[in-house]
Amino acid sequence: MAEVAALVGDPARAHMLDALVGGRALTAGELALAARIAPSTASGHLAKLTEARIVTLVRCGRHRYYRLASPLVGRMLESILAVAAIESPPRHRPRTPRDAALAFARTCYDHLAGRLAVGLTDALVFRRHLQLDEDGGEVTETGTEFLGDFGIDLSAARASRRVFCRPCIDWTERRPHLAGALGAGLARRCFDLGWIERMREGRALRITPLGREGFAHRFGLDLADAEAPNQAPARRSATER
Repeated sequence: MAEVAALVGDPARAHMLDALVGGRALTAGELALAARIAPSTASGHLAKLTEARIVTLVRCGRHRYYRLASPLVGRMLESILAVAAIESPPRHRPRTPRDAALAFARTCYDHLAGRLAVGLTDALVFRRHLQLDEDGGEVTETGTEFLGDFGIDLSAARASRRVFCRPCIDWTERRPHLAGALGAGLARRCFDLGWIERMREGRALRITPLGREGFAHRFGLDLADAEAPNQAPARRSATER
């Protein structure tokens, strides 16, 4: 515990890991910019994180990218953020446009977070498609039909080595959103449908006009008046195409 905490607790490495919590694979140069440190310094930090299996190196042709080593690491980092935001003494810090964007919709490693994700989770529970408790969750018979019709492969999600379905406390909303293999499947499907797009920087998401219509029709979410940051979508990297 002390060894992992020391690695994560360094301010520069914490900034780099925060950039990776969104699930993207980033270059050493991009992570150096996120941490506001020199590229040579970033390389030393990344070597330590790679050796500890907190991040992993991905090669794509001549390019080298870093990403979190596993969903478990992403869950650990998101839990630290939740403890810092909810359990720690309150800290006064003026809200920025970045904060508003993250609170509206973002990625939490490979699943959705923010008001959008909490709204989707509430809708599934309210319609009795999903049952959640503090430790896990299960899809109901009607939920199996609904999610299957939506295009989520529940058989593949159940066959995954990771937890099938669990709540994840949202550190901005302070309420649970859907995580686990099912949460990842839901996020992946929303990306595939073109309902959400990544921003150019960070892990905030933009809901497309098609997504606003889809979320309203499928889940009963009215996002017409929701706070949507006015930022351009991101270009996909070679590893995302």
